[in-house]
Amino acid sequence: MNNMNLIPVYPEIFLLIATSAVLLIDMFLSDAKRHITYYLTLLVIAVCALITLSDFQSGETVYTFHNMFVSDPLSHLLKLVSYAAVAITLVYSRQYTSDSQMVNGHLGGEFYPLALFALLGQMVMISGSNFLSIYLGLELMSLSLYALVALRRDNAAAIEAAMKYFILGAMASGFLLYGMSMLYGATGTLDLIEMTKILGIGITEGQHTTLVFGVVFLVAGLAFKLGAVPFHMWVPDVYQGAPTAATLLLGAAPKLAAFAICFRLLVEGLLLLAVDWQQMLMVLAVLSMAIGNITAIAQTNIKRMLAYSTISHMGFMLLGLLSGVVGGNMYSAINAYSAALFYSITYVLTTLGTFGVILLMTRSGFEAENIDDFKGLNQRSPWFAAVMMVLMLSLAGVPPLMGFYAKLSVLRAAMGTGQLWLPIVAVLFSLIGAFYYLRVIKVMYFDDAQDTNKIVSHFDARVVLSLNGIAVLALGLFPGFLMDASHAAIVRTLASFVGRLAS
Repeated sequence: MNNMNLIPVYPEIFLLIATSAVLLIDMFLSDAKRHITYYLTLLVIAVCALITLSDFQSGETVYTFHNMFVSDPLSHLLKLVSYAAVAITLVYSRQYTSDSQMVNGHLGGEFYPLALFALLGQMVMISGSNFLSIYLGLELMSLSLYALVALRRDNAAAIEAAMKYFILGAMASGFLLYGMSMLYGATGTLDLIEMTKILGIGITEGQHTTLVFGVVFLVAGLAFKLGAVPFHMWVPDVYQGAPTAATLLLGAAPKLAAFAICFRLLVEGLLLLAVDWQQMLMVLAVLSMAIGNITAIAQTNIKRMLAYSTISHMGFMLLGLLSGVVGGNMYSAINAYSAALFYSITYVLTTLGTFGVILLMTRSGFEAENIDDFKGLNQRSPWFAAVMMVLMLSLAGVPPLMGFYAKLSVLRAAMGTGQLWLPIVAVLFSLIGAFYYLRVIKVMYFDDAQDTNKIVSHFDARVVLSLNGIAVLALGLFPGFLMDASHAAIVRTLASFVGRLAS
């Protein structure tokens, strides 16, 4: 321990200690003082962001814990966005968790520590540079999310969703572990840098066969976590059955961590086997875009519709990842991986606002879950309807919103693969998917309101939702800042990784 550099791990160490403190403090608080836990949680996230921001400005790459943990530009960017995503989620969920939606009329204070523990798991995943550390972060995040989905113990749908999520999540973990064990058996190491070096030196035919089987199981496990077809069965049921606040915690920030482990494992660790995993990602991407967009059309529950929307968006993200290596050449790798990163961040920001509107429309005794619940929203709250319209159009990829540039960047990367049918298929399914987004807009603006009750929400939630909607519009009009940040993060991370290989 004396030879280990703990400075890169300061955000994780602080978060672990602070989360334990928040959990202990909450034990002595009554329901009437639960807001103290809420403010403490936001304070903890803010301090973590400040610590990470200092590392982000330096732009340095540091390995520690015997190369099991890395602090690099990619991890800094993803962690900062994850902090923002979890903090925004908690702001949106404040009213929901205080209403009579959960256990015994109130959601217990464990909601906030569980959210922080899930964030801690995501941070370990993002900075993992070894199979063990990546799996440790994955399980920490997953176990916290299992508990969050099951928090509404008196609701049969929530318990069913939690059971499905737990069982299929355990299966996905098994796939990942089996794939990791086969890769370890073929290379004799769990370190991603050492594995890349061994693959570069050369392997026997028998080792290659074992490696291919390991990659198959590894990609299958990653597809489970992403919710990609055909491993998507849990996504719609969990999104619909879980408390809406837990659904947002599950559907937003974890996607950034999922991108991170895909990048760490496939790009940094197994890039020399790209020919093998690219074909799998191609099938997963096309099926996800097809099944996600087509099935979403038939949904009447907006959470279930957004679940299938998530599946299709994960297909787009995989499309960016598989476009990095073309015929053994990496001339388009930077643009492809930065496009996938930009797409992931875009998806998270848009999803936050979409579920934010759902949470703010939900009140004691009423869940705004059906598309019909949004009828006449423009008559009840023109501003909420306008924000929701911007978010729906962004998800559909309508210019000049943020989602348009995200899809355009991925399509450009896919065109570089030389397989023009891939971007054509992606565009066709995006056009199909636009229908169910436009249907929500039609319901809000052209249908008569069934519920004329006033929408009551906290001031901070209204402000954050407004900023969320404005950010999606502003980053669509001026996408250069985030695109440049994504590009720089990928360039510096890959450069430092290559330098580490050469040392």
